[in-house]
Amino acid sequence: MMSKADTAVKRQVVLDTETTGISTADDHRIIEIGCVELINRRLTGQTFHQYINPKRDIDDGAIEVHGITNEFLADKPVFADIVEEFLQFIDGAELIIHNAPFDVGFIDHELNKLDGETRRVNTIASVLDTLKMARDKHPGQKNNLDALCKRYEVDNSNRELHGALLDAEILADVYLAMTGGQVSLTLTAEETQTTSSKTSEAELGKLERQPLTVLRASEAELAAHAAMLEKVNKASDGKCVWLAAGQE
Repeated sequence: MMSKADTAVKRQVVLDTETTGISTADDHRIIEIGCVELINRRLTGQTFHQYINPKRDIDDGAIEVHGITNEFLADKPVFADIVEEFLQFIDGAELIIHNAPFDVGFIDHELNKLDGETRRVNTIASVLDTLKMARDKHPGQKNNLDALCKRYEVDNSNRELHGALLDAEILADVYLAMTGGQVSLTLTAEETQTTSSKTSEAELGKLERQPLTVLRASEAELAAHAAMLEKVNKASDGKCVWLAAGQE
């Protein structure tokens, strides 16, 4: 029998930021926040994404990383305008962040600049650092996001530049792979075992897959296929392997 703790809903928010530079000591600011939501290790489709006007210039080196320019951010809201919606989104969640001290430090820096604001990230949410997790699992290896994508076969082909929402989506896939894979939408292994123990052989027979329907190509489709193979054969100087296989 599952306990209340086993059935409790676990809400996680995968978070990433882009900034004007690398150090809050130089008053660098957040210019983009991207978050994706997980409930019990399932992506819900709920996201938070916002570009932010930092009211200062972006370092050239930072622009090379994320491609976000001062001109692009000129008409975007400042952090004070979006802070409540952002904090509401992460409230009570476990934040999953790659190199968490960097992002948390920048968020706290932004909060500290607001008059009368006393909230900090650790008063709103808990934090899990996937960089630390990766270093513990793979000591002595590269553990940046690109390296983890390659190690866990996560597609990051769209990541030509860094972007907060895209990187959060990629990190969600990496985190799920690194911690055992995404939970299926079907029954969990424990639920399946419990169900099986209560299911009679007659009932199991009803669950067997029915014969699949076979759809055969029509004469017109076969003719079109043959014509396409002839074109391929001609273009390849008679080296179309599919046509040769069909003539054997």
